[in-house]
Amino acid sequence: MTSVSAGDLVDEFECFGVELSIDDDDIIDKLKGFCSIYRLDASDLSSEWIAFVHSRKAGPKNISAELLDVFERERLNKKISKLPKTPKVKKEGSSVIYDLETLPEAVHSEEQGDGLLDTYSTPSFKGGQNKKRQLTPDNLPIKRLTGKGRSPVVPFSPASFSPANATPSRKYGSRTTAGDVVASYGNADKVSWKREAENTASITPWDLTDMLDKPYKFMFQKLADKAHVLNDGVEELAQYLQTHHKIEEFSHVALPVQDEVTVCGRICCDSQGKLNAKSVVLEGSRETSAGRCIPIDLSELKEYSLFPGQVVAFDGINITGQKFVTRKLHKGVPPPQPEKAVKIEADEVVNVMVATGPFSTSDNMMYEPLGDLYKYLQRDQPHLLILMGPFVDSKNEEVEKGTLETTFEEVFQRKMDEISILTQRIQCEVVVVPSQRDVHHDYVYPQPPFRMNSKHKHVRFVSDPCTLRVNNTVIGLTSTDVLLHLSGEEISGPSGSSDRLGRLAKHLLTQHSYYPLNPPSEEVNIDYDKLELYARLPVNPHVLLVPSDLRYFIKDIDGCCCVNPGRLAKGHTGGTYARLRLQPSDKTDSRGVEVSGQVIRV
Repeated sequence: MTSVSAGDLVDEFECFGVELSIDDDDIIDKLKGFCSIYRLDASDLSSEWIAFVHSRKAGPKNISAELLDVFERERLNKKISKLPKTPKVKKEGSSVIYDLETLPEAVHSEEQGDGLLDTYSTPSFKGGQNKKRQLTPDNLPIKRLTGKGRSPVVPFSPASFSPANATPSRKYGSRTTAGDVVASYGNADKVSWKREAENTASITPWDLTDMLDKPYKFMFQKLADKAHVLNDGVEELAQYLQTHHKIEEFSHVALPVQDEVTVCGRICCDSQGKLNAKSVVLEGSRETSAGRCIPIDLSELKEYSLFPGQVVAFDGINITGQKFVTRKLHKGVPPPQPEKAVKIEADEVVNVMVATGPFSTSDNMMYEPLGDLYKYLQRDQPHLLILMGPFVDSKNEEVEKGTLETTFEEVFQRKMDEISILTQRIQCEVVVVPSQRDVHHDYVYPQPPFRMNSKHKHVRFVSDPCTLRVNNTVIGLTSTDVLLHLSGEEISGPSGSSDRLGRLAKHLLTQHSYYPLNPPSEEVNIDYDKLELYARLPVNPHVLLVPSDLRYFIKDIDGCCCVNPGRLAKGHTGGTYARLRLQPSDKTDSRGVEVSGQVIRV
């Protein structure tokens, strides 16, 4: 808005029959001051004056210094209270310029009834009672995207138009524990973690026919098909339990009997709430129990560990046919042991580095932890690098707010190019596993591999979950946080195992499944047809990788080295990664492979 001149004021007031004299300096200066203070031009000021004198039933020609003071106090001061409180003005009479600090106050001020947003909207009818305008909460969370390859759409806010945050995380940069070993396994203190031999790791799927290697259509499954899959899972595990524990036969779960019998079925909850000792229900298979359910009395069990979806076998009695009083819980049976595929020389050691996303702190997308992982890669030069998502985390603040200046796929492609070039230089094989939290990938479990044409053959994109053979070592891995989901649903007896994390990991082995929980967590969308094909544990692996938000660990469970490497970034600070040493062994207790490992802070 240009500066208001005396001539402009004379012309505008003359339109309403108000005669002003350019020589009347007091009146002209006062009107110019009104235009400057209240950001009005000559036309607006004359309109305000005419409205004022008509409200007082005074003649428009009766203009005086005293009346102008009343005009300012009763008309202009009320108008200024509706304007933004702290606008930035370039100079007297110039236009108003808002920045990111003043615009939120102008937009969201509750005192402005006809404020900034109201000038751009259709006025609504107001009844006899004035009501405050309802405000939309800031920074609404965006759980998932409806489109791929682009930033999510968010409600209007200044932050949605701001450039990406390029400030490094202060908390990450100020950490003092980088490089500390927080967990060890085997002979980790006596081995060399730097690659010495020039041999390479041979990586193949455990079974090519059961390998999920391409996308599929999901959200089309029928309830009948889902029921068949769940029933087949009960009957399959029932055979393992019957053979291992030498059970003669399984009885009907709801059949009244006076003698002690053995029943088998799936653990369920009798309500929509969390499972507890009083709400446990056993659902039998169609073959033995016609799908009937029976409440379970656990009062006589000294030790148990149960969760919804678990297939178990109980010994007990059911006198009335209304409740099964269990007296013994048969232990779960792990899957069969893997057989050697080829003969590997004893000195062919494979060093493996495992890292799980997110690879950037939650307050930015600068990937500082991933940059530090590059340094450890160049230092140790492992034979194999296993990276598990999320790579573009849906829970990152910049992803939720939509402030990224590039698409999600471009961010992922750029990081894959960096990893490919670095690992090719040090002759390191790479396995990349997607995650449910990858914002640019299919939100379904089992999850197909990333759809990406890599220029480097040493980079392999696999599904979540999958089972791989690295030389003679079988490695099972899933990036879905199944341990956290199980921990929220599992119940255990008073004298159960004190090693809760190990107990949760053991459920995966005894249930022969990477995700045995049913119903699943709200964060997981399961396709049950594909779950039956691609989420089963075909063998008892030598190494089971189960990254989780729970505390990191590396421990032996029924001859399997279970590893939770933690996450490379945890919130605004650094997390952990793991390194493993796989060496062929002829020891009877090593199953042909001797594993050593460490969990290290990044």
